[in-house]
Amino acid sequence: MTFDLTVHLTPDDIVRGLRSDVRTGLTGAPKTLPPKWFYDARGSELFERITRLPEYYPTRAEREILAERAEEIAALTGARTVVELGSGSSEKTRLLLDAVRPTLREIVTLDVSETALADAAATLAAAYDPVVVHGVVGDFTQHLALLPGSAPRLVAFLGGTLGNLVPDERAKFLASIRDTLDDGEWLLLGTDLVKDPHVLVRAYDDAAGVTAEFNRNVLHVLNRELAANFDPTAFEHVALWDYEQEWVEMRLRATRAMEVRVPVVGLTVSFAEGEELRTEVSAKFRRDRVAAELADAGFALREWWTDAESRFGVTLAQATG
Repeated sequence: MTFDLTVHLTPDDIVRGLRSDVRTGLTGAPKTLPPKWFYDARGSELFERITRLPEYYPTRAEREILAERAEEIAALTGARTVVELGSGSSEKTRLLLDAVRPTLREIVTLDVSETALADAAATLAAAYDPVVVHGVVGDFTQHLALLPGSAPRLVAFLGGTLGNLVPDERAKFLASIRDTLDDGEWLLLGTDLVKDPHVLVRAYDDAAGVTAEFNRNVLHVLNRELAANFDPTAFEHVALWDYEQEWVEMRLRATRAMEVRVPVVGLTVSFAEGEELRTEVSAKFRRDRVAAELADAGFALREWWTDAESRFGVTLAQATG
C-alpha cells in the first residue's frame, strides 16, 4: 500500500485567498463570494446531504452514466494514470477506477483540504494496492501543471463543478488542463444540462432547506475565520434561473438593513434591506457548447453520453495537436 502527499497549498495560503476574495467580493457591486468557501467540514457534510436529496438529481444521473460507460472509457483511454480533481473517494470515482484497473498504475487526487486528501489517499491506496497513489494538496485553478503521473493520463473532472466557473474562468481552466496534458491524453468531464427551469431551481432550493443552510454556511465561515459578525439568520436563501446566461444563481438576501464588520480585513459592509449577495453560479450546458469550449481549449470531443432522462452529460475528450 503506497501513497504520498505533496503540499502546494498551505493553510496560510488558504487564509490569504479567503481574505482577498472577501475584500474583492464584499466591496463589489453587486456583492459576491466564490462558492469554494462553502466547504469547511460542516459545508462538506451539508453538501453530502444535498447529493442524497430527491430534488438533487445530478449526482445520481452522473453515477448512472459512469456505471454504464466506465468499461468503455477504460477501453478507449487505456489510462495508466487517473487524475481526479477532487478528493477521489466518491462512488463515482470508484466506478471509473475499477474499470481502468487492468492498465492502472497511478492515481493522482487533488484537493484543497490536506486532511480530507490524506484520508482519501489512504483509502484509495488500500483499495487499489499495488497502484501508487499521489495526493496533491492544491487548487485546480492554480496547480495543474505540477501534477505527477505517467502517460497516458485521464483527468476526471466530475460533478458538474465546471459550471461554477464563469465563461472566462472556464476557458482559462480548460486551457490549463490542455497545457498539462500531452497530445492524445484524455479529459473526462461532467456537465449538468439545460432543462426545465423548475427542475433546475428545485435542485438548488430543496423542500427540506438543506441547500439554504449550505448557502448560509459561507457566513459562518467568515465569522469564524475573519471574526466577522454576520447574523446568518438575517439572510434568506435565493435560487433563480438566469435565462440569458443559462445558469442557476444562488444568493443570500438581507432581510433587514444592517452593517457587518469583518475586522480581520478591515471592512465594514453595509447591506440594504433586500440586497443580495451572490454566492454561486452553476452553469448548465448543451452539447454544442461543451464541444465548442473544449475545442477552443485544444480538445476534441470523442464521446458524449447522457443518463436515460438526458439530465446530465459526461464527455470524453482528447487533447489534440
